[in-house]
Amino acid sequence: MGQRSDYRKAPAASGARLDWSLVPERVRSALETWLGSSIISAQSQLSGFSPGAAARLRIADGRRFFAKAVGPELNPDSPLFHRREARVLAALPEVVPDAKLLWTYDEGDDGWILLLFEDIEGWHPAEPWQEDELSRVLAAIAELSRSLTPVPDSLAHLDRAESDALFTFQWWREVALEPPPLLDAWSRRHLEVLIELASRAPAAVAGESLVHSDIRADNVLLTEGRVVIVDWAHARIGAGWVDLLCFFPSVAMQGGPDLEQLFMHHPLGERADPAAVNAALAAITGYLTYNEHQPEPPGLPGLRAFQAAQGVEARRWLAMRLGLED
Repeated sequence: MGQRSDYRKAPAASGARLDWSLVPERVRSALETWLGSSIISAQSQLSGFSPGAAARLRIADGRRFFAKAVGPELNPDSPLFHRREARVLAALPEVVPDAKLLWTYDEGDDGWILLLFEDIEGWHPAEPWQEDELSRVLAAIAELSRSLTPVPDSLAHLDRAESDALFTFQWWREVALEPPPLLDAWSRRHLEVLIELASRAPAAVAGESLVHSDIRADNVLLTEGRVVIVDWAHARIGAGWVDLLCFFPSVAMQGGPDLEQLFMHHPLGERADPAAVNAALAAITGYLTYNEHQPEPPGLPGLRAFQAAQGVEARRWLAMRLGLED
């Protein structure tokens, strides 16, 4: 897989992480009490867009862990995502290649939440994407779908309303109500088509798989023998190929190969109904296009640039599939 000739380094998948030392003392103390040992080092991890802390911890007895913690004063939505992730992880089958959740500290709706995980000795995929690493991740997505189809009984109750906005909210209609001054010409030209197509997305993505729906390089850890997929806050029930559609704009943004060829040669993509894929991709593209023109959320600098760069690739792919490249 050669590097794209037009490749430029993508915006970083990182916001403004809180240093571990700034996590409230009561939260850190509760963790040390549960561990039964003191924390002697905390190495902050910069990838990802939560404004909270994310750190690899080493404690006095030699054990290592990974913890992430956030409070509502940093961003009102981030604790909700941590709580949802905790619920999903607690119900995932053992076969799923995730970082195992070991303990949760939760002060309730108005307070802090901390998630403690096993520490994974791994690395994020290189940028630009390398053929061997991308092949490993694509194979892992196929295996993940096999493991999570049908949806495990432990997750059959998953509240779809919490995670369906990506496909149920009419992003393109919202763009059309008040087109941003810097809206790209292609989107402006084809708004009516995009609104109609995205309106079909809720039915298009229906299915009986549990999908992660937020797989990106920064949510993947590679080890010598495993592909570990982390950050399960946005898991939803739907068609297995949804994970490819959500993943691929970031792949292209980060120097990956032709998306259509990747999709059509993947076991999930080759079986997908083209009309359903187009509707779902229109919704994802609308989400990215709408959000790139919004103000930065509290504590998440860089998110809009990251979404904008993915939006360019999603629109390019959708235009090709629809024959609307003019």
